[in-house]
Amino acid sequence: MPASRHGVRVLGTPDLEAFLRLANRDPVVNVFALYRARTTSLEPRWLGGEMWGRFDDGELVAACHVGANLVPIEATPDDARAFAERALTRSRTATTIVGPHEAVRTFWNGVAGSWGRPRETRWMQPHLVIDGPPAVEPDPFVRRTERADMALLYPACVAMYTEEVGVSPEAGGTGDLYRARVTQLMSRGWSFARFEGGRLVFKAEVACATADAAQIQGVWVPPERRGEGLAVAGMAAVVKMVQADIAPVVSLYVNEWNQPARRAYARVGFRESARFSTVMF
Repeated sequence: MPASRHGVRVLGTPDLEAFLRLANRDPVVNVFALYRARTTSLEPRWLGGEMWGRFDDGELVAACHVGANLVPIEATPDDARAFAERALTRSRTATTIVGPHEAVRTFWNGVAGSWGRPRETRWMQPHLVIDGPPAVEPDPFVRRTERADMALLYPACVAMYTEEVGVSPEAGGTGDLYRARVTQLMSRGWSFARFEGGRLVFKAEVACATADAAQIQGVWVPPERRGEGLAVAGMAAVVKMVQADIAPVVSLYVNEWNQPARRAYARVGFRESARFSTVMF
């Protein structure tokens, strides 16, 4: 597909190496995009969407994952404006815009007048990383989940998602898809939990990973057990296991207003490396 007047075109498998070079400028911040590229080879039918690239004198200078998640990659404000102009030529498919704050803000400013009112916006979310051992003792009872754990794990995943996103993952009859995603993460060894007295009391998952970095999602402790340090020791255990078996750098991003979570991650040894923003529809 030819580039638009703004130098933007859909990337494909022949662009994979150029894309990997671009995204590897920051392999931790761009772990989602790198994971998607490596698992799909940028083939749109496998992506479930498109990867757009912006070119300058034939060189790929920025990209944008356009699917259920719209994610700018190594995009300057000028790049983000170009992606927004292209986005306005088609209907919105994304349910979430997420990524580095400045690129997301600029993109959103470009499409806000046409894409409708978002359900929620979350600006300036701290992006956190840890690349050494955890600063506290890991919880020895946190382990990878197994299929026998599904009866306790799945309701906890639904509760976490509903609390975090504000809508149930089962809304609109999508429960089977969500259960399949939970099962997939478990099968990969990317799902971790602590069980106590027949109940789940802590959980977290790896959302995506490369050989360089892994991104954590879904950290959750039941409301009645919060404040006991379960998240601190639990995350220390997750970091230790992920670093041993998946990737040396562990990352996540957290809502700016969630001070208890930010304190817990700081105790584990996470430090801020960037700011993300999220727009949800």
